[in-house]
Amino acid sequence: MSAKYATIRAIFELLWLSRLPSLVRALSASRGVIFTLHRVLPDEPADFSPNAILQVRPDYLEYVIERLRDLDLDIVSLDEALERLGAPHPGRRFVVLTLDDAYKDNLEFALPILRRQAAPFTLYVPTAFVDGVGEIWWQAIEDIIARQEAITMNTGGETDYVDTRTTSEKKEAFRALYWQMRRMPETDRLALLHSFAAAYGYDLDGQCRDLIMDWQELRQFAEDPLCTIGAHTVHHYELAKLPVDQARHEMTQSADILLAQLGRRPVHFSYPLGGPLSAGQREFDLARELSFRSAVTTRPGGLYARHAQNPHALPRISLNGYFQSRRYVDVFATGAIFSAIGKLVG
Repeated sequence: MSAKYATIRAIFELLWLSRLPSLVRALSASRGVIFTLHRVLPDEPADFSPNAILQVRPDYLEYVIERLRDLDLDIVSLDEALERLGAPHPGRRFVVLTLDDAYKDNLEFALPILRRQAAPFTLYVPTAFVDGVGEIWWQAIEDIIARQEAITMNTGGETDYVDTRTTSEKKEAFRALYWQMRRMPETDRLALLHSFAAAYGYDLDGQCRDLIMDWQELRQFAEDPLCTIGAHTVHHYELAKLPVDQARHEMTQSADILLAQLGRRPVHFSYPLGGPLSAGQREFDLARELSFRSAVTTRPGGLYARHAQNPHALPRISLNGYFQSRRYVDVFATGAIFSAIGKLVG
């Protein structure tokens, strides 16, 4: 775990020990929070698993739901959350559960828990992933580095040979390649990804089919009355990097495809990656222009009455795989704490 996450864990410990979250919830104007999840898996991650941040255990998910109810918080759908935000007076505080990307493990491990707990949720779907042709690049580079004792990296027009024998070397190589890709235009990132995958015999389409639900599985998932399907673009590109017409097409086409496949056009949207580098005011305006009822980011924070007038840049709190201690749930449920964090990190 990096120094950044070690610091966050220390802060969470202090908050829990101080019992401050319960006081903040009682005094805060925050009406609720939206949680972000990606993968739900029972297996413990390997020593080198930089994407373990995106997965939680099934038993932890179930505990989170039970603890939220112990805290007298309602678990509601996105539509219900928007109604409560628009009400003239605060009602009961609430939590919204959201899952991104349509991983198969959501069907196998998350859905039975959500059904058992009668907990409504939203699943945001990038349609190319379900078609089996999406590029889950962050997992691909982890998988390749995990298998190699050395890799080649192209930086600044030069080819570097990087040792990846040890876990620490693998982590450093992943960090460097991940951020190199994050800083690139989408076309350059895709070219680098496909070149890197080809060099090591990695099947990107096969990986996508292995990890993501197909349309038959997604229909089974979407038929559950607890489920709301949201759009998440076609290709999971960072919209802020795209020309405006391409960004608009990614958003509208994903909703069109979901309408054709599932019989209902989604009215909720999630910006891929969702941080300040990936979505900003232009993208928020597009979501409004395209008549989405809401759109969520990954910027941390709680939900306030003001979000009823600006529902296209809603904050979310990540149920983070690095912080699966049961005592942290009280911290996660306290929107005002994450609103303060959001002001610090942007």
